[in-house]
Amino acid sequence: MTRSLRRDLYAAGAAVLLVTAAVLTGRHIQDTRHTLFVHWPPVLAEWDPHVGPGTPAALVVAAATVVYGPPLAARLPWRGVLAAAWATCTAWIGSLALVDGWQRGLADRLTTRNEYLRVIDRFGDIPATLRDFTHHIVSGTPDPWPAHVAGHPPGATVTFVLLDRIGLHGGGWAGTWCVVVGATGCVAVLVAVRALADESLARRAAPFLVLAPAAVWQGASADAYFAAVAAWAVALLALALTRRSLACAAGSGLLFGLTCYLSYGLTLFALIGAAVLVLGRDGLRRRPTLLLPLVAGLAVVPVVFALAGFDWWTAYHLLITRYYQGVGGKRPYGYWVWANLACTVLITGLATAAGLRRSATVLLTRRGGTTPDGAAARTRLAVLVAAALVALLVADLSGMSKAETERIWLPFALWLLPACAFLSHPRAWLTAQAVLALLINHLLLTGW
Repeated sequence: MTRSLRRDLYAAGAAVLLVTAAVLTGRHIQDTRHTLFVHWPPVLAEWDPHVGPGTPAALVVAAATVVYGPPLAARLPWRGVLAAAWATCTAWIGSLALVDGWQRGLADRLTTRNEYLRVIDRFGDIPATLRDFTHHIVSGTPDPWPAHVAGHPPGATVTFVLLDRIGLHGGGWAGTWCVVVGATGCVAVLVAVRALADESLARRAAPFLVLAPAAVWQGASADAYFAAVAAWAVALLALALTRRSLACAAGSGLLFGLTCYLSYGLTLFALIGAAVLVLGRDGLRRRPTLLLPLVAGLAVVPVVFALAGFDWWTAYHLLITRYYQGVGGKRPYGYWVWANLACTVLITGLATAAGLRRSATVLLTRRGGTTPDGAAARTRLAVLVAAALVALLVADLSGMSKAETERIWLPFALWLLPACAFLSHPRAWLTAQAVLALLINHLLLTGW
């Protein structure tokens, strides 16, 4: 066993210890103080060993990706890699969701009392509802919004309203939208890694982005949709800088603006965007006019919502009030500030823990290299991963993410997974990723 592999295993072991500590400490706090408001800390889930119609498909997808994923990612044409990644990721997310059955695993996910589809009928006049949106955020106001509607800017809810308007009614279509669109997030990350680092690293990362344990929570979760939008905003920015494309710059700005109106917390993607600007600064120097369509695109969604009467800043401050009115004000910060990181281990897997260790090593050593697979490309990838980690840590320290981060932090998790490109023995690590996801999905009934 090499020293690097031994250190990888130490990092994975430390991640296991973190999760174990979060489980044991969380059980004690919940049993004695009842202040965590989750039944299976640190995740929001119930103990429920089960199998379902998605089990055989999930096993087949996992086995096929472990065996054939790395060689296919290395040999297929680049567009073939992207198409295969999206198709396999969709199958992985969908099959895991169907372990719980069609209704419980997919169709009913977005129809529960805290979810977006419960308020579709209140958006008959969208501009009027947007003007009135902030009047129903705080608990105690007339007809307060359900938790997830109140907890996000209205762009999230309007998405599902528009799906309903075009004839895609109900939880089945909404859940399918989140799965299919959410699965494109892995493609966006691959596009960005190829543009900013190199193609070989993107190919090595592809199977890990496909077979991520995060898929357990991506199934029919609106956060999977948010993650994909944010990922494409970053990917288009990377393409704009490396190809000096005005169209990609405009598209990136448009999606960054939409991201901020899907989730308040995803404004932290500005940190990842800043890292991309640093990595692609040569393209910006050669064509500084890229900033014009980027800023113009960025303004579109905020201007549309402002003209419709929605005040983002007012809504955000009211959300803080609503957050502390509910369980967010009772959950202990001292536990969740580190237990949230245990949730991150569960959605990114032990391979990512080892990959982050290698990323840190790359940043600390920074040895020279000019080949496509050399240290220069590795450093750029490590910088991108580090920016995502910093954004996640800022979200953690803010105190506005206490529990349910296995779902809420899906957008950040996608950008930690490319660290697995640094690992040796990819099949062994992919097996660990698949086993973790399958165990979680078959032993626990996850919810949000």
